[in-house]
Amino acid sequence: MKEARMYRVMVAAVLALGAAPALAEPTDVVVRVIAQDAKFVGSSMGGVRIVLRDPKSGTVLAEGLTEGGTGHTDRIMKSDGRSPLRADGSEAAFSATLGITKPTLVELDAYGPVDYPESAVHVSQQRWVMPGESVTIGDGWTVELPGLVIDPRTSVAGLSVRISAKVMPMCGCPIAPDGLWPADEYEVNVSAWMDGSPLARNKLAFDTSPGVFSGYVQLPTEGRYELMVFARNTRTGNSGIRAIEVVAE
Repeated sequence: MKEARMYRVMVAAVLALGAAPALAEPTDVVVRVIAQDAKFVGSSMGGVRIVLRDPKSGTVLAEGLTEGGTGHTDRIMKSDGRSPLRADGSEAAFSATLGITKPTLVELDAYGPVDYPESAVHVSQQRWVMPGESVTIGDGWTVELPGLVIDPRTSVAGLSVRISAKVMPMCGCPIAPDGLWPADEYEVNVSAWMDGSPLARNKLAFDTSPGVFSGYVQLPTEGRYELMVFARNTRTGNSGIRAIEVVAE
């Protein structure tokens, strides 16, 4: 009788232990965002907004901005071989510790660069994360941000519009004639649109470093126009667009 009672107590204890909720294990994650064909996107561009969530429940696990510098130029731009390590700890990153209790599919949303919302883009990735197994090895969780930042200035004289546009990769890296991002690899043009139709177009020429392209577009009539400044790297195809409004009187 005594042994049976002890057995029942032991079974109840085991069942109670099995029913107890699993404890969350701290799981470190480091996220880095690298501009296409360039360096890491960090504080100089306002950073990239990062959201880590459970896509099944929609629960936000962590969020914040990448902060820091653009990284070591040679290590990023001149490395080769299989999966070269581009991070050395000096580059922008977002770090978080997730409290997960089971293998979790994590979705990463990245939006930026934050200081240039007219040129910002959104990218998303997913990966499985195990509790207690950090996502910090190598470059951590690194995502690529495509696009080009375009920062234009215009002046209107009658039907003639002068455009001066600063163009740069999403990290703010400099475009110059003899630099790592050669000016002759970039093609920049402007088109004037009214009521959804293009009415005029012209090419902008490289003007001054870093990355300023300038030129004119001649409008056919008076009115309100939307100018589309389009920039493209002719070697990689990476591109960006910036829309601005002008009024010709």
